[in-house]
Amino acid sequence: MNHSKLLHIGFDAKRIVRNKTGLGNYSRTLVKNLLHAQDLDLDIRLYAPNEGNEELRNQIPAQPCVRYVYPTGKKHPLSQTWWRFTGIVNDLKRDHIDLYHGLSNELPRGIKASGVKGIVTIHDLIFLRFPKYYHWWDVLIYRYKFRMTCCEATHIIAISECTKRDIVKYGHVSPDKITVIYQDCDEVFKLPCTEIQLQEVREKYHLPTRFILNVGSIEERKNVLLAVKALKDMPTDIHLVVVGKSTPYTEKVKNYIAQHHLQSRIKLLHHVPFADLPAIYQLAGCFVYPSRYEGFGIPIIEAIHSGLPVVACTGSCLEEAGGAECLYVHPDDVQAMREALLTLLNDTDRSGRIARAKAYVQRFDTENVTRQLINLYRLVL
Repeated sequence: MNHSKLLHIGFDAKRIVRNKTGLGNYSRTLVKNLLHAQDLDLDIRLYAPNEGNEELRNQIPAQPCVRYVYPTGKKHPLSQTWWRFTGIVNDLKRDHIDLYHGLSNELPRGIKASGVKGIVTIHDLIFLRFPKYYHWWDVLIYRYKFRMTCCEATHIIAISECTKRDIVKYGHVSPDKITVIYQDCDEVFKLPCTEIQLQEVREKYHLPTRFILNVGSIEERKNVLLAVKALKDMPTDIHLVVVGKSTPYTEKVKNYIAQHHLQSRIKLLHHVPFADLPAIYQLAGCFVYPSRYEGFGIPIIEAIHSGLPVVACTGSCLEEAGGAECLYVHPDDVQAMREALLTLLNDTDRSGRIARAKAYVQRFDTENVTRQLINLYRLVL
């Protein structure tokens, strides 16, 4: 590849314009980081099935080197889905795209035959590891898309060694076709909030003085009930704040809270704007991430950069994300979770622990991750 050549890259932008967290954050952060790369001449097309959420779209505003592309004349959701599944390939050829990057586990059918290079980021294979968390029909669809994508891809990015092992195991893909490129969190989590910002956010959400924080969808796999149960027998001045999208599992959590009269000590916050998250992190005493399985665990990185000690669970890749300075417990061990949280809340070496954790997560630094991504693009082209 000629390094001085204008590079036409297409991205799957569905999550960029629709998802506020998770895959959306990953997608937006990756594109924003590429735009800030010094030695890359880019023409970026963001292919989305519709315009989505204006607030999210404006995080990557259209400009001369960034254009949004939507399917022409396809207003019905089914036709938009079909376009993303295969029809988009014609648009990629029309736009002279050199490389298309599927940012959320899939590539369009036919991209390999079209001559357009295809890279895909695969975040996790939870639907294969733990199909009980999904409707059987969704598992069938995801399995088909995964196998098709492995065949269509020129190269695969895994977001952790854990995910790479799963791709090799379930997709029968050669390890040589997979590169692990970690994620960094958004830069806003690395900047201290002002006292005014902290006070405004504390008052806005009526946050308690001393609280444990959890961020992530309130769903069974994320297992926040473990933290709720651990809180029950902790000192009553310690509270729990959970920030995340509500799902049917939320009712199970609320029922437990009501049965054990914990309403005054637990706050469930939904629809929190992204701009308020850094302050919420920085107001917390420690962070808990009791998920049973993740592809990586970006909230752990956000918490560490926010100056929080972390308790997470064993069983997936969370040790990879958090390193040795975080504490890890079995996802069903309430007593171990309670003891770990109390250890961190009363840690006499808190500043040392946080400093060592911050040193560990430098391996996920934006500049390092972006450089690895650019090198892979050049290798593929």
